[in-house]
Amino acid sequence: MSMYSLGNDLYSGKRSFDIIGRRKLWYTIALVFVLLSALLLLVKPINFGIDFRGGSQFTISGTANMSQSDAIDVLAQQTGDDTARVSEVGANSIRVQTSELTNEQTQEVRAGLAEAYNVPIDDVTSTFIGPSWGADVSGKALQSLVMFVGLISLILWGYFRTWTIAVGAIGALLHDLIITVGVYGASGFEVTPATVIGLLTILGYSLYDTVVVFDKVRENTAGFLDQNETTYAEQANLAVNQTLIRSINTSVTGLLPVGSILVIGVLFQGAGTLRDLSLALFVGMLISAVSSIFLAAPLAVTLGERRKDIKEHTERVLSARQGAQDTTIIRKKKA
Repeated sequence: MSMYSLGNDLYSGKRSFDIIGRRKLWYTIALVFVLLSALLLLVKPINFGIDFRGGSQFTISGTANMSQSDAIDVLAQQTGDDTARVSEVGANSIRVQTSELTNEQTQEVRAGLAEAYNVPIDDVTSTFIGPSWGADVSGKALQSLVMFVGLISLILWGYFRTWTIAVGAIGALLHDLIITVGVYGASGFEVTPATVIGLLTILGYSLYDTVVVFDKVRENTAGFLDQNETTYAEQANLAVNQTLIRSINTSVTGLLPVGSILVIGVLFQGAGTLRDLSLALFVGMLISAVSSIFLAAPLAVTLGERRKDIKEHTERVLSARQGAQDTTIIRKKKA
């Protein structure tokens, strides 16, 4: 069956995947991934970049020698620091990050790196980022995240006029964030300001996909209390199925270019903004596509079914349905 035919069948209700009805399974899977991500962060802490932790950074440009051990040896010899972080930047550059150095140590390391990589000393640049700057960047990043979540919660509550949808959307956002950070930590990639930008971007992307689903849920459940044929959960499940193909298409068209950028950044560019940003975007967009379907809507339905009117309506629909089935069985027996 083509995607077009499948989309039509899902939209009309001719075919349907029981996504809401299996929400306990999705909750379990989501919880397992969140716990695994948290465990990964405990076993392998996040590799914060120099912008967050502070320190000295050296960049050797135009070198044919891409050996990382040479830079580690120079740092160990000049400063006694054998924990320097060395990475390739592009095709002919090396980046070296270490703890805070004095001016004298900085000049000695520059000279040592220039000699080790056989480049003029002017091709070895040095920068310094103080710990207060790193703490300020970390604080601003956390502040931005808290403000984003708080503001979005208010906007969703005001737009949909129900707190259940707001909680469902925020739950999916936090799920996406935790798993993305866990994957980022497991990969060993440095967390830079570009990473933070990527994380905030995927939150917006996840929110967009979730709002599309919830818009359809609101449309399908408008006035549902006035009929006794389908329950609130069934109408919500229809809405998820009706937006399923759109969610898949949106995610695929978004993931393809980001995936290409990620491959280019890892294979050809080395460490840098391109790679940091694209990894966060790729993982986050993939996870958010799943959570908007299998987590946000089911969570909102679970919370909504706690309302007295929805609970009574569900019982009334199921009771009427069971009564109709019993009547049909009796008629068949008489016949």
